[in-house]
Amino acid sequence: MASGSDGRPRHEQIAADLRARIMSGDLAPGAQLPSIPILVTQYSAATATVQRALASLKAEGSVHSEVGKGVYVRDRRPLAVEAAPYLAPSVAGYSYRLLAVREVVPPAEVAKGLELAEGDQAVLRHRLLLHDGEPVELSWSYYPASIASGTELAERRKISGGVPRVLSDLGYPPKEMRDRISARMPTTEEVEALSLPPYVPVLRQVRVIRSIDDRPVEASILIKGSHLHELHYRQHLDHA
Repeated sequence: MASGSDGRPRHEQIAADLRARIMSGDLAPGAQLPSIPILVTQYSAATATVQRALASLKAEGSVHSEVGKGVYVRDRRPLAVEAAPYLAPSVAGYSYRLLAVREVVPPAEVAKGLELAEGDQAVLRHRLLLHDGEPVELSWSYYPASIASGTELAERRKISGGVPRVLSDLGYPPKEMRDRISARMPTTEEVEALSLPPYVPVLRQVRVIRSIDDRPVEASILIKGSHLHELHYRQHLDHA
């Protein structure tokens, strides 16, 4: 039973409830949603309110309508992102666009992750990841300038063999990944770059890659639309 403390507009509450039912599988891919009159009764809401809720779900791609038939749950699954340090761009329709490469003084959390002294610089590679031509992730990847300056990492071009190959060639093969994940509402830049519908939060990953001798060699900030992604983690557990 709702406590009455949810201050969101009623249409947002209804959209959130339907979204939760879709994500849990109670409303399966391809399933038809109840008709508007049924939803009006179910949620004790005005017809216009239910229509606004459905419009929000359509805008984010959770449902689609068929004229004269009804509203249906999208039949595409969320993009499943495995917890892996690197994604091969050519796999399963993925590609990326290189937006910027430059030396910068990184943000404080990145400098801390890379164990840089105050004022130390890093090489930034800023990318937009695409899936079947649609934007799905913004990333800002930083490499200590002491390692990356004057290398392929500092060149504004795509890297043959990828970043892991370059780091390995430099004597810093990636050995460990550490992730922090949170959610928040997007910035204007993120809304525009990722073509996000209104009111959709983003998933924010802060990822640090460490090499031999536990040296941090890469820190990345990854931004994904939460309506499109699921993060998958797998870990083998040893029991005594």
